[in-house]
Amino acid sequence: MRQNRRVIRRLRIPGGSFGELVVIVALAIGFALIFQAEIAKPYEIPSGSMEPTLDIGQRVMVNRLAYRFGDPSVGDIIVFHPPAGASSDRCGAPHRPRTACAAPTPQESDVNFIKRVVAGPGDRLSVVKGHPVVNGVKAKEPFIKPCGNAPGCNLPRAITIPPNDYFVMGDNRGNSDDSRFWGPVPRDWIIGQTMFSYWPPDRIGFF
Repeated sequence: MRQNRRVIRRLRIPGGSFGELVVIVALAIGFALIFQAEIAKPYEIPSGSMEPTLDIGQRVMVNRLAYRFGDPSVGDIIVFHPPAGASSDRCGAPHRPRTACAAPTPQESDVNFIKRVVAGPGDRLSVVKGHPVVNGVKAKEPFIKPCGNAPGCNLPRAITIPPNDYFVMGDNRGNSDDSRFWGPVPRDWIIGQTMFSYWPPDRIGFF
């Protein structure tokens, strides 16, 4: 009895092994670009505003899909585009003394910032000794650096976070340029959530 034989033909690429290598490299680069654009992106910490949680030069991976089907939560560390006014601490709304900025300027900046979400849409927020007081409850944050007497450490007059906006602060409360000075971040400007640190080796871990 004759048996059917399946003939497997190898795809031949012009140029032999060199051509195969070019195709493999091109596919790898394409996959990496799609991965960074749609799924996850590495990010290097540029300043000390998130110390002691994140050090200058530390590298983290940001999940770009984190908020595709859900909203940011208080405590999330996010990467986002700040408002254009952030470069000069310009608030987008009338700014009374001893009050956090209640609204950003309307234009989105093209730079990336990384901060922690401390309040969400509709929350009432004030700041006491660097800690956010949200809806009358002072946050417990043993992980932050003490604020001291730096600007923005005490903002006792409460503001209301606008719909679809998130108020962010750095963990280094006395040395962080954040929502206290240039306002909450619109949800559409959020790039993703920080998933884990992969460099240096002694800081590897999930958040």
